[in-house]
Amino acid sequence: MSHPCVVTIDSRSAPRVLFSGDRLVEVDLPTGSRVVYPKPPLKPLKDVDAAIRYAINHPYNSEPLYAKLRPGMKVTIAMDDISLPLPPMKRPDIRERVLTIVLDLLADYGVDDVEIIIATSVHRRMKDWEIRHVVGDKIFNAYWPKKLYNHDAENLANMKYLGTTEEGEEVELNRRAVESDLIIYVNLNLVPMDGGHKSVAVGLCGYRSLRAHHNPRVMRQCHSYMDPKSSALNTSVVRMGRLANKKLNVFTIETTINNRMFDTPLEFLAKNEDDLSRTERNALQALRFTLDKMPQPARQAIFQRVPSPFGVTGVFAGETEAVHEHTLRKSFEQYCVPVVGQSDILITGIPFISPYNVNSFLNPLLVQVMANGYLFNLYRNAPMVKKGGTMIIMHPCTDLFDNEHHSPYIEFVHRVLPETRDAMELHKVWEPKFAKNPAYIEMYRYGHAYHPTHPFFMWYWGEAGRQHLGRVIVVGADNEYIPQLLGWETARTMDEALRMAKQTAPPNPDILALHCPPIFMADMSVEKQRAPISALPESQG
Repeated sequence: MSHPCVVTIDSRSAPRVLFSGDRLVEVDLPTGSRVVYPKPPLKPLKDVDAAIRYAINHPYNSEPLYAKLRPGMKVTIAMDDISLPLPPMKRPDIRERVLTIVLDLLADYGVDDVEIIIATSVHRRMKDWEIRHVVGDKIFNAYWPKKLYNHDAENLANMKYLGTTEEGEEVELNRRAVESDLIIYVNLNLVPMDGGHKSVAVGLCGYRSLRAHHNPRVMRQCHSYMDPKSSALNTSVVRMGRLANKKLNVFTIETTINNRMFDTPLEFLAKNEDDLSRTERNALQALRFTLDKMPQPARQAIFQRVPSPFGVTGVFAGETEAVHEHTLRKSFEQYCVPVVGQSDILITGIPFISPYNVNSFLNPLLVQVMANGYLFNLYRNAPMVKKGGTMIIMHPCTDLFDNEHHSPYIEFVHRVLPETRDAMELHKVWEPKFAKNPAYIEMYRYGHAYHPTHPFFMWYWGEAGRQHLGRVIVVGADNEYIPQLLGWETARTMDEALRMAKQTAPPNPDILALHCPPIFMADMSVEKQRAPISALPESQG
């Protein structure tokens, strides 16, 4: 019997409503198709502040935080950036609550040499108003901008080499953090690939360290980015993190949240369409109609600018790996939906947001990373689609970029991709040129652009999906150029896409659709094949 979150379409089923960017599209799926829905949000903690205090006083595999403190010591607090959660969290953000309690404790123990670094790695610098939203007015006013600031991976004088792992990965981190008596990392874990050693070893590093694992060779060896034990990327990061933690005094604080992405007026977007009340059905139709009539920036604002009512489900502190074990357990509890049997055709809408376009437009390269990277990889054990199968996505694939945030992306898509889509060639020939581009480095350091290597990493992020899938078909693209550039086919409607997909699929193909956001993961088990008749034991008598 299937899990309640896996719904099989029959002749009485209502049409499914899937995201296509910042629009909602009604889709009639064939009878027998399965649709996977997110689990209901886990119940949040009743007293978050008490949970924070308990965690730092009863840490895993570590002495309590207060026991690590002494007057006059140098402490660096590092924290996750705006790439999570998605969308941003209603105030107070959990990071503000953790920071408030930790800073009070430091003050009580006479620690006044404290700086807070936003661990952006090669992500864009957060703007002051974005930082204020995350840390709150009191902390922002007290620390910004001299003692609360964005990490700068291109300020080479402020980077310090720590050593090289047994596999040759170079570990170079933020100098202020390395030279501190204590690093406290404040994490918000959105998905299972977040947190753990990734926090310090990636968040505070630069290109010299990133290139060890953000490359096509490593990405092709990942069997799910969301299942750390089967991810070569995670394995590399763990090696680097262990080296760092041997040399540094790191105290990790990780937090988990539920998947309550939509507030009360839009909560029906997470539900099975067959279970909607009359009022909810009317509201859904009204929302679809309204979005179709609105200009694009207004549509985007409805979803992206409204903070989400995420509830905090766990707070864990102490030694990095011991902490992360508990974080992962809570994360999988929220996200994992048991699904039996891989599909021949996997269908998903591509929503309006990714970790890399907060407060900007989801450009075509990020559509690619959402499809081939994140959504394809939302599984454990086995991919949701069989090797060589077809993925059908829904998105307009508009040829539009945010000039402030994604300047390097424009040249990558319009100059480099027409030359080659081969990730190894991109890595060897083009990436080094971009990495040294002084104009792009200037935009990263002093503007709010992603690092010039970031578009390459976004292409490599799709490698696992590209290597596994036979075809990708886009429904609803507003142009043919971008899908062709990405190596995709186009269809005007879902019916047309399914007809195309069936041409290369087995008879009566298994169709699986993902109803997200909110986030979930498929805990896949491959169906056991029936033994051929000749292999069955002969009947007795």
